[in-house]
Amino acid sequence: MAFVTRFAPSPTGPLHLGHAYSAIVAHDMAQAAGGTFLLRIEDIDQSRCRPEWEAQIYQDLQWLDLSWPQPVMRQSSRMPAYQAALDDLWSRGLLYACTCSRRDIEQALSAPQEGVAAASGPDGPVYPGTCRRRNRPQSPRPRDAVLRLDMAAACRICAQQGMVGFQETGPANGGWITTSDASYASEIGDIVVSRRDMGTSYHLSVVLDDAAQGISHVVRGEDLFEATRIHALLQRVLGLPTPIYHHHRLIRDDHGKRLAKRDDARALAKFRAEGATPADIRRMVGLEPNSARNS
Repeated sequence: MAFVTRFAPSPTGPLHLGHAYSAIVAHDMAQAAGGTFLLRIEDIDQSRCRPEWEAQIYQDLQWLDLSWPQPVMRQSSRMPAYQAALDDLWSRGLLYACTCSRRDIEQALSAPQEGVAAASGPDGPVYPGTCRRRNRPQSPRPRDAVLRLDMAAACRICAQQGMVGFQETGPANGGWITTSDASYASEIGDIVVSRRDMGTSYHLSVVLDDAAQGISHVVRGEDLFEATRIHALLQRVLGLPTPIYHHHRLIRDDHGKRLAKRDDARALAKFRAEGATPADIRRMVGLEPNSARNS
């Protein structure tokens, strides 16, 4: 099997040291294995994505001495694939339209039963299933609606096919991670697989894109570890391969807070303008030149 990694930023702001670390680790792992490092632009949120930020992504990564094959996959060109997957899930009775607003969900969770605090999952508060309990129309799939995955139904399908999970090689949670035991549906809630203003969602797009690009090893931050349980389940339901996952440590500021795109003080463009070199960036994030060890 070919060793293929990817770096998949969203063009919604400047890349910072955390992005550099993730891209370098993915690039170096592929290089060490004689494999391929790919770049993907995750631009499904057209309300926030900007051409100038996409252009700067290319500039920053090239400055870091990273290279990748052309053409670059852009999610905005992948809508037909996302729509086809949604049609498939809808036809199998695994989706339902959700009309709940954020306020509706907050109100439904504001008085948890028996004093138990409302649970939280990878996407925030666990959806209480309000719309799932309503009668679902048998009409064609609505094209302008929030669509949720019936997680319990998806878990039942997976149970018929054996245990679902993924192989993790990251430093914190190495080994085989099970993703669809009996309690998982209630723990995670019915996730959104299509947003009204996007026609897809991160969870759906990322699994379809990784399969389309033949990604064998997904390298990303440990903050996405729990989301990977969702992705492994979606991969099984959609008949897609499950890559090996490597969730690396996060780069944090002096106060221990995870870096965000608003942290302009740690933007790669700023370091470049101040005369830093790619080797300097590697040292700043704890990597030796051309090394993905201790990641």
